[in-house]
Amino acid sequence: MPPKAKFTKAEIIEAALNIVRADGYEALTSRALGTYLGSSARPIFTVFKNMEEVQQDMIKSAKALYKEYVNKGLTTEPPFKGVGTQYILFAVNEPKLFQLLFMTEQKQIPDLSGVLSLIDESYEQILLSIQDDYKICKAAGKKLYHHLWIYTHGIATLCATKMCRFTDEEISTMITEVCMSILKKLKEGENND
Repeated sequence: MPPKAKFTKAEIIEAALNIVRADGYEALTSRALGTYLGSSARPIFTVFKNMEEVQQDMIKSAKALYKEYVNKGLTTEPPFKGVGTQYILFAVNEPKLFQLLFMTEQKQIPDLSGVLSLIDESYEQILLSIQDDYKICKAAGKKLYHHLWIYTHGIATLCATKMCRFTDEEISTMITEVCMSILKKLKEGENND
């Protein structure tokens, strides 16, 4: 008969998230996890097969937390700006998780058209909100999304690495100015076609 689990799966994943939040992904080891839980590492492996499984579930949990930010952004007006603002807020509030999800070297380097759908499962939902809100076609929506993601990712990276700090007002103004500039250019292109 296998030993009774001392900790639940949820408790172990929450502990793993907290270790990563404090010290980064590299700090997540079975020993660190056991210490955090006030135990040896052994009880972890009555719930999980190995550390890779713990890491995968912790990443799923981090992605679920990020998705809460995206969903909150999608409920604001305009939703696309809300998502960008929440992306930056996630970087400010959860810098180590942001670094794990959005600043980790990829095994294969996707081109720009593939990166957003690869890193963000809400890609299609966000793209639809752009098309609806700004009354633009899918191609123009993708172009706007790509430009603003690069810009917003830059701001978020500066925040997550504590290279720079911005006020909410500064972030709002910067995103609006860039968005309006790109939209103007896209609409001029549509009128010239």
